[in-house]
Amino acid sequence: MMRSLFSGVSGLKTHQTRMDVIGNNIANVNTTAYKAQTMVFSDLLYQQTQAATGANEATGRGGTNPRQIGLGAKTSAISTAITRQGSAQSTNNPFDIMITGESFFVVNNGTQNFFTRDGSFTIDGAGNLVMASTGYKVMGWQVDPATGDVRPDMVSALQVMHRDNLTVGAEATTKAYASGILDKNDTNAASPGGKTITLSFFDNLGYEYTAKLSIHRDGAEGKYRVRLDDIIDADKVSLVKKYGLENINQIASFGGTSQDITTMLYSPADNAKVENGNGTTDNVFSVTFPISEVLNIDGNALLKAAGEENIKLVSPADGDKTVVGTKYEVNTSLSLTKKDLEKDPYNLIYYDGAYWTKADGVADNADPADKVATKLDPTDTAAWEKALKAMKGLEDVKLNSVAVDVDGKVTLDINAECEALTEATRKGDNFESTYTDEKDILKYVYNVEDKDGTTYSLGYVGPDGRAQITATTIKTGFPLEYDTDNGEFVYIGTPGSDSQTLTFNASASTLTGDTVSLTHFSNIDIDFASTTMLNNGKVSTIGADPGAGDEANTGIGRKYGELIGLEVGQDGKITASYDNGISKVLGQIAVANFANAAGLSKAGNNLYSATMNSGEFDGVGSDITSDGGTMESGVLEMSNVDLSSEFTEMITTQRGFQANSRIITTSDSLLEELVNLKR
Repeated sequence: MMRSLFSGVSGLKTHQTRMDVIGNNIANVNTTAYKAQTMVFSDLLYQQTQAATGANEATGRGGTNPRQIGLGAKTSAISTAITRQGSAQSTNNPFDIMITGESFFVVNNGTQNFFTRDGSFTIDGAGNLVMASTGYKVMGWQVDPATGDVRPDMVSALQVMHRDNLTVGAEATTKAYASGILDKNDTNAASPGGKTITLSFFDNLGYEYTAKLSIHRDGAEGKYRVRLDDIIDADKVSLVKKYGLENINQIASFGGTSQDITTMLYSPADNAKVENGNGTTDNVFSVTFPISEVLNIDGNALLKAAGEENIKLVSPADGDKTVVGTKYEVNTSLSLTKKDLEKDPYNLIYYDGAYWTKADGVADNADPADKVATKLDPTDTAAWEKALKAMKGLEDVKLNSVAVDVDGKVTLDINAECEALTEATRKGDNFESTYTDEKDILKYVYNVEDKDGTTYSLGYVGPDGRAQITATTIKTGFPLEYDTDNGEFVYIGTPGSDSQTLTFNASASTLTGDTVSLTHFSNIDIDFASTTMLNNGKVSTIGADPGAGDEANTGIGRKYGELIGLEVGQDGKITASYDNGISKVLGQIAVANFANAAGLSKAGNNLYSATMNSGEFDGVGSDITSDGGTMESGVLEMSNVDLSSEFTEMITTQRGFQANSRIITTSDSLLEELVNLKR
């Protein structure tokens, strides 16, 4: 039988195989991340009719080449262009991900890991990130709960919509930082109230508060003190008032206390004298207190309406000392309009040119004649006083006179009792220093504390009429110092310290004896190192913000938040966004790399499996950025099939097949002639 016949047959089979490869490439021209294949030929076997001979010196003949007859062609290899990047196709779906580089996604069918370049992912009903086509779970690395960072480990399924990821719990603020300029010429820092800065922070329950701190000059240039003045809640209510406390230090403190004692000789004016217990006149040092610092007028609506400046003290008598907790009498005159008296806490009715008390159990929309009860005649102060005493908070009111004009405006002259908040001695209508007799006829000492915390004492020290004044200032807060040469921050609290702590107490005792728990607050470390003391046109820009100010702004705190979005970064990290402004990494998509990616075996469904020639997957994978690759969200990798090349290959394959068929037909003709020799 002729060898050429079988050579033609092998050529037909080989070209058919090549056509199969081309056809598969063209069929997958729109398959996501499909990698085109190519086939190469090799010759088959050779039949040797004569072996090669070498030169023979004895006979003088030269060497001859071997005589070999080929027996056809075969498929040498089918290669996959697995490292050639396909074009990008935009989908705007955040879970459609394209790999740039030579890496592969790792997916798992429950028993085995596969590898793919098809990044068309979705979220299944259990919250897992899966392949949209097969449901195979996308594998990656989980987040270490202790650090919040991704921990490279054996790959596992990424359950990004786990119930723990749907919300983020509240977290207390633990760090803060101050920044900006404290201009030394800013008059606010020299005022009694100081330069105010505010700091918003969260407690452990996610409630937001604002700490009000103030910066005060403290002697020489560049020296200040920072103290805590108040903490208010989201409704702008001071926690001191809300909890019924005496001062903010029952809740928190920012720095301790120190004494600054100054002594000087002072010659008072001639009229600054008072008769003492010995019947003589000696120098006196006096400080005036506002009445609101001595007596509690907040609990009486009439006194608050009158205004502090219109209130005069009736008792104690001139020179007597107030005692904390004791009630004292005051007098005031105030005017109330018809509009004032018809609402809380008075609730009177102006009807038929006069005021009436409101009848019980009558609807608001009833006729005016049915709503009134007792008429209040202006001449009947007893009736008016009874009506006022029936109102909440006005039990201690004594009415002296009532006047009502034609417009319903009422003028009241009243006396009321208020509880003393501060010990002080009254002289005239002002509160002055408390007198203490130290049983030395030449020395009388007067002590008083002003609202800034400075205690003054004056002693008469001799017949020359001069007095010795000692001012003892109890300083609160932390000292803050700047370099006067360059304006740079030096320290706060103690030399070498960049930060100090706003410290919360565990509990506080109210004025009524109840205990308020404060354990929902966390201490806050406040860093002042970023502040400076520079010229800024007498305007300070210094302020405070929550967090450490680093890249992650650690310690910022947060309220409770719900998931509002997910995104995949170029490094494969899946980040969740919450409605409280917090972002949290939920995991990272890991990738696999192979020494010979072309050695992977196609497993269908855009999947590959490892072979002995590709190299094994180590079970951990790698970060895609480690070899310069990235993940692009919202796009997919297209097939890398080149149609123009495939059609060209198809033409040459067709011609090759056609030529091989001619070998068979020609060989058949030769055999036919051979058969016909017998005729």
